[in-house]
Amino acid sequence: MRAVLLAAGLGTRLKPLTNTIPKCLVPIGGRPLLDYWIEKLIKLGISKILINTHYKSELVEAFVHSHKYREQIYLSHETELLDTGGTLIKNREFWDSSDVLIAHADNFTTSDLSGLISAHSFRASHIDVTMLLFYSDTPQSCGIVELDELNIITGYFEKVAQPPTNLANGAVFLFSPKVFQRFFQPMLREKRLSLCADIVPTMIGSMQGWLVDGPYMDIGTPASYKHANDIIKL
Repeated sequence: MRAVLLAAGLGTRLKPLTNTIPKCLVPIGGRPLLDYWIEKLIKLGISKILINTHYKSELVEAFVHSHKYREQIYLSHETELLDTGGTLIKNREFWDSSDVLIAHADNFTTSDLSGLISAHSFRASHIDVTMLLFYSDTPQSCGIVELDELNIITGYFEKVAQPPTNLANGAVFLFSPKVFQRFFQPMLREKRLSLCADIVPTMIGSMQGWLVDGPYMDIGTPASYKHANDIIKL
């Protein structure tokens, strides 16, 4: 199994902290956020990790080059941001023929994600994607899902004013090897693609949800960043 960590964001909502450091390297409990993700993925048995870079990429490169797992990490620089779907298309040869975990590296969770791996392993034959889910206090700012009794995702609502639930897409996915051909291939001519806004809605009926078994948050705002640091101190 492989993994792609989407880590090229500008972190504008975390300024002034991100004036000098990319969002993926902000410290949580004194430790770079990206380090949590790398260790988590390695412990899951993932053999190769690709990380995309853009803003202050030299700092991310220096961090990776000094990391104890550097031999298992690959970097993909974007001179101009490609958006999340565009990043996956650019790097399709890295992941399109294997099971792959896709994660937005500006999220933080204490879960080891072993339950996500297990859920994906025991998915029904028609399911190609397992999506991490969490309950959001601000569902209007999230992608919201509806599930059936088997945890199959039957509805998806990306940042709507009146979402039907507060069960949210955590922007962590497990893809089967069929995903690129089924869902990305038809969109190759598009100039910019968002994974969650453009591609995920086409996957309805082929996705199942897994409710995360620990605290989960996007650390992109000062309040959520403080929350993550408070949790790690407990």
